[in-house]
Amino acid sequence: MEHSLSYVLVTPYTIAKSRTGGVLARLLSRSDVELVGSQMIAPDQQFVDDYAGLIRSLDDGDTGVTNELLASYVEKNLAPSAGRRHRSLLLIFRGVKACEKLSILCGPLHPERRNIELLTGENIRDTYADLIISSEDKDDITYFEPAVLTPRLQTTADAHLALFAKWLVDEENIVENMVYPNPELVERSLVIIKPDNWKYASSKPGTIIDMFSRTGLRIVGVKVHRMSVAEALDFYGSVKTTLKEKLAPIFARKAKEHLENHFQMKLSDGVEQALSESVGIEYAVDQFEQIVEFMSGTRPSVCPLEELNHPGSVKCMILIYEGENAIQKIRDVLGPTDPLKAPGGTIRREFGSNVMVNTAHASDSSESAKREMGVVRIHDNSCAEIMKSYLLMVS
Repeated sequence: MEHSLSYVLVTPYTIAKSRTGGVLARLLSRSDVELVGSQMIAPDQQFVDDYAGLIRSLDDGDTGVTNELLASYVEKNLAPSAGRRHRSLLLIFRGVKACEKLSILCGPLHPERRNIELLTGENIRDTYADLIISSEDKDDITYFEPAVLTPRLQTTADAHLALFAKWLVDEENIVENMVYPNPELVERSLVIIKPDNWKYASSKPGTIIDMFSRTGLRIVGVKVHRMSVAEALDFYGSVKTTLKEKLAPIFARKAKEHLENHFQMKLSDGVEQALSESVGIEYAVDQFEQIVEFMSGTRPSVCPLEELNHPGSVKCMILIYEGENAIQKIRDVLGPTDPLKAPGGTIRREFGSNVMVNTAHASDSSESAKREMGVVRIHDNSCAEIMKSYLLMVS
């Protein structure tokens, strides 16, 4: 069956309340549609006006009352206020009947449903949305927060995607909308939710983001990324030297002990040194190749030169966190590289398997964060291109 594209927009209130991880966990674990793009956006007034206008003008299979409710919400809550734009998270999904499946996962708005006993928590809006009706006037909605926005019909989704694709061309991938009282303490940390979390439909990526939310830091940039072999080589380049220094002697010592036990003879220290400089180095290089393969899907030694810069075959999510002492706060929640040595309650202790398959990466310094952002081209985001390519295909 033909795949289609649709989106979920996580509202500024949901982001501010650190519910982003919970929403994402539901979306990723309860459907076979694939997350193919994500971007933190901060709508300007023109975009808000155009978006609200589309909601009012298109039949999305809902009532006029619901359409007006949504359009008014967009105008009041997505628009800039006091000169500041507000963050929303755009999530793009692809799959068979993507629009229909996302609509079911997000849940209906039902402005006419007033009985709290009818709420079950089955969908995202049951859990995170609010709709308060005046007790005097049953038609007077005093408070409305939908938590997420998503179209019900594919024709509506296509029209909205066209608007997003056009607007995103001139938008930065990092949202800068905050003035901090102590700017000298503010840092940015790069986090990668690694490929092992994306092998199958799972709530893990959302749960990891939810655990990071305890830092109180703000997410200012997001992208779904397929790391190329060249990027992985650059990103982890310094690790290769470290692996040679640490692993080669360990391998040589164990190899010497094994040979001595097997042949019942004593080997000289020179043999151990020779083992370290030969097979020990090869072992360390092999471990480095495994890291690159884990992050890109391909071993560099078997990757054709002309494919080094091609997008990898495995997916990750890159997030940029911002706030005071961001580097240390993120690493405290993440835990040490070895999950077996990580304290309880940390992400790596909860989800990591070993020093390589350890769920997530986080920058170890502000300098590293800047370098890593450059390697993964954090200021580039493929969301607009994904939407444009899809719209060309269906037009």
